[in-house]
Amino acid sequence: MKTPKLNQQEIAERLQGLPEWKLEGEEIVRKLEFKDFVESMKFVNKVAEIAEATQHHPDITINWNKVTLSLTTHDSGGLTKNDFDLAAKIDQFI
Repeated sequence: MKTPKLNQQEIAERLQGLPEWKLEGEEIVRKLEFKDFVESMKFVNKVAEIAEATQHHPDITINWNKVTLSLTTHDSGGLTKNDFDLAAKIDQFI
């Protein structure tokens, strides 16, 4: 069963609790910078563990010490509670 897509008001409300995440189209995006590539990879590996545990996976772009996370629920066609739940879990260990 697909997770229902959130409406614009629900998205705005949930974004208030995630100030480092920005709405970009049908995704929420967070950009982070680390001291070097090794630290970037440690972070990405931790995100991978959380994503696997929740069975919800972000798009991840790594540019040496910069990491961009993008969340959307592809099979629902946009943002769902799963995206915001995962973003909150990621924020807990940063």
